[in-house]
Amino acid sequence: MDLDFTEEQDMLRNSARDFLSTECDKAMVRQIEESEEGYSPEIWRKMAELGWQGLLIPEEYDGMGMGLMDLVVIFEEIGRNILPSPFLVTVALGTPPIVEAGSEEQKKEILPRVSSGEAILTLALTEPSVGYTADCVELEAEDRGDSFVLNGTKLFVEFASASDYMVVVARTKSGGDPEDGITLLLVDSKSPGIKIEPFATTGMDKQCEVVFDNVSVPKANIIGELDKGWPIVAKTLEKATVAKCAEMVGGMQAVLDMSVAYAKERVQYGRPIGSFQAIQHMLADMYLRVETSKNILYQAAWMVSEGLPAAEKVAIAKGWCNEAYKKVTEDGVEVHGAIGTARDHDMGLYYRRSKAADPTFGDTESQRELVAQQLGL
Repeated sequence: MDLDFTEEQDMLRNSARDFLSTECDKAMVRQIEESEEGYSPEIWRKMAELGWQGLLIPEEYDGMGMGLMDLVVIFEEIGRNILPSPFLVTVALGTPPIVEAGSEEQKKEILPRVSSGEAILTLALTEPSVGYTADCVELEAEDRGDSFVLNGTKLFVEFASASDYMVVVARTKSGGDPEDGITLLLVDSKSPGIKIEPFATTGMDKQCEVVFDNVSVPKANIIGELDKGWPIVAKTLEKATVAKCAEMVGGMQAVLDMSVAYAKERVQYGRPIGSFQAIQHMLADMYLRVETSKNILYQAAWMVSEGLPAAEKVAIAKGWCNEAYKKVTEDGVEVHGAIGTARDHDMGLYYRRSKAADPTFGDTESQRELVAQQLGL
């Protein structure tokens, strides 16, 4: 197992860091948060020019043909800088099912548009039960001959309001194994009968409720095989969870860097607060959490990228990063003192995101359950 980054990946990291710091400073982050769109179309276009949206798309469909470890590099920098955008839902949730199991017609129609930044995708998976397992999928797709008709509700569909297409996880057969009878459908987000309602969240991301009321979807829009969609969902969630962990690790690193710099500069009782043992030990603990998170993340990312069984490692990574990110940001606020609680201080941007990241793709408790299952319990 080689977890060292290549020279090309180091160049990609430096390029991403320069781009994000130039195009999306913290004033821009706050401006985007308050906007109706929830992202900057101009920055989105520039990201496409860099090839980011096509990172995991094969070259024959105008993509970059790169791998998950390259995506990890990008997401670390996104987390480090903060970039509100539909990048994760498009690249890590919406695109992989089409790349992995889409028809040739679907790939030729959709993937070049994603690569160019023209199309935004998202995954409509979670429902009022808010679970990431097959038994939580209840949205019904009724067979109507040459089409399916969708009726039901999806929750926490991020950037559904900005999307051009949704990959909808629907139930086409009931009874028996809950993983059997799930089908993926490529749905035009502007289809008649779809109602999309964004709602406020701690992370100020564009989470949406999507209601399907007799929405007709041609059977040609099935991604993969009828009733056999869950393995595609599971594989997609592994990649997306790794990407989310990378974003969290980047945020942790930013908080650590800010806190160390502040501890060196802030003077109390005639000397920098970083000279006091209590602060030193707090920063040392933050550093340990950041470095441990990186090691766990890179192991999980490598296993997924190699096609190895990685459910346990991914669950460990997400469960660990959930708690590490929250603790690192809490300690970061404490190091900064009163100023760290001010709304206009950058620390708050990371603190809120650490809370919002926890339930995404499964909170710590659900990850512990997955690890327990892997232990045979």
